Amino acid sequence: MQVIFIKDLKKKAKKGDIKEVADGYAENFLIKNGYAVKSNAKNLNQLKYEQQKEEKKQEELKKDAEIKKEKIEKLTIEFKVKTGAGDKVFGSISIKQIKDALLKEGEKIEKSMIELDNPISSLGFHYVKINLYPKVVAKVKVHVVK
Repeated sequence: MQVIFIKDLKKKAKKGDIKEVADGYAENFLIKNGYAVKSNAKNLNQLKYEQQKEEKKQEELKKDAEIKKEKIEKLTIEFKVKTGAGDKVFGSISIKQIKDALLKEGEKIEKSMIELDNPISSLGFHYVKINLYPKVVAKVKVHVVK
């Protein structure tokens, strides 16, 4: 029996996949538990409609991410830190501090989007990557001063 998956099923199929499975497996597990529906014209049309809707949504999200990227790359975030002998910085700038500084600038960014290769623990300019969307990465300039 051919079925259309309406939910992800770990290691078996993703939402939107069309697969041929045993009749008993389809009826007694997949359809009964809401993982799939029978493949027929109505359900195939519904799947195409939902895929088109999802594509449009993803295009909108990517456009929004591109706009946000332009705004973020124009920003320079400044942090004042205490220093010791030889301008050695006490501590380092954390992801949370960067997130909070961006929020003050009007850009709502999740902590998981911010990528720090190394801790920011020296004076000067540093660039921090922010993953806004797959393949849309902004770089914000962080200026550490004493």
